[in-house]
Amino acid sequence: MDPSQIGLHSLAVDAAAETDRIADRLRYYLTSTKRRGAVVALSGGIDSSVTAALCVRALGQDRVFGLHMPERASSPETIGLSRSVSDAFGFDSAVEEISAILDAAGCYRRYDDSVRKVVPDYGPGWRSKIVLPSVTDSDALRIYSVVVEDPDGNQSRHRLSTDAYLGVVAATNFKQRVRKMMEYYHADRLNYVTTGTPNRLEYDQGFFVKLGDGAADVKPIAHLYKSQVYALAEYLGVPEAIRVRPSTTDTYSLAQSQEEFYFSLPHQLMDLCLYGHNQGVAPEQLTQATGLTAEQVERVFRDIDQKRKTTAYLHLEPQLAAEVPEISHTLPLADAGRR
Repeated sequence: MDPSQIGLHSLAVDAAAETDRIADRLRYYLTSTKRRGAVVALSGGIDSSVTAALCVRALGQDRVFGLHMPERASSPETIGLSRSVSDAFGFDSAVEEISAILDAAGCYRRYDDSVRKVVPDYGPGWRSKIVLPSVTDSDALRIYSVVVEDPDGNQSRHRLSTDAYLGVVAATNFKQRVRKMMEYYHADRLNYVTTGTPNRLEYDQGFFVKLGDGAADVKPIAHLYKSQVYALAEYLGVPEAIRVRPSTTDTYSLAQSQEEFYFSLPHQLMDLCLYGHNQGVAPEQLTQATGLTAEQVERVFRDIDQKRKTTAYLHLEPQLAAEVPEISHTLPLADAGRR
């Protein structure tokens, strides 16, 4: 590989062939586990939309069930976008409004209590999100801040203490875990599998909640860079409004991009940096493709490695005190070819 030739074209994917390959794997998995179909939690984002479209391609619209699970902090446009996916691909779906469950678990109260550790006036009528400094700006330790907006629309930014940050994350993680609980309810009643929707950036960098959106029976797009997911979205006919929408977390009451919350770069640049890092490309050889300096690329590489270290436990299965060799839970990949 000539490093000077690296660009977004390096991530080009044969969408038709890749769709067929993933569809084959999904059919093989369902046959092997004797499940009838797949449940997909629809967020109105590109990843869940492509996952749903792949499931329909693999199994047919009658064996896919979608879930729309808004809550108090969800964007008003989320439900419309997620419904546009189930409408476009013709599969059945249901709305499970999860605010009451979250309220009963103390999600919102615990979140507000954590924010008040650094913003004492925070309360009803306020909105907020948490953000990270850019990874490319300096080598300084990157610490989360909370951006708050009072009822009059005035915004301010406050550095989070470790205690406050952990409390905020612990409280918001209720949302992903409650949604996954609802997915498994519907999967159990239908004898379906649950699907995970992380792309390669999210899967590699630990951008998921353990036993929340990180829990799933199948993860059809975890090997695909986000740019490749967009390519499949166009091929599969995902509604244009979703394909042009910036990626968001849709977790906090203030609008928040994945870039400001976690990755610090647009997904196109993160794709290139992750791809280059995986291929052993030197930072200075990525400057032309990314528009970043070699020093900035080096910072991104270090951040990639750091995230891999700090989130490694998210990928771990429950650890046993001793091996149980008689039990095997792995399906042979060799049997997943086209049939």
